[in-house]
Amino acid sequence: MSEGDSKSKQKKTPSMMMRCPHCHTSLEWQSNNPYRPFCSQRRRDADFCNWANQENVISGNSTYDDLLSEDLISDETKDKNF
Repeated sequence: MSEGDSKSKQKKTPSMMMRCPHCHTSLEWQSNNPYRPFCSQRRRDADFCNWANQENVISGNSTYDDLLSEDLISDETKDKNF
């Protein structure tokens, strides 16, 4: 058996396919892709801009978060008074 035959009979690891979170283009997951999970630098930058412009947000209860923030601020001012 020649070297070429043995390579063709080796089992190939199945590739993992994924979608770019920005444009949903199907692409193969590669650990050497510097833009992963995005398909390109452009898509990665566009996603970053969306977060920076607050077009993407993590949902939560803003009323609850605001209440906790006020508690922290009031605790800090109480500590300064002592």
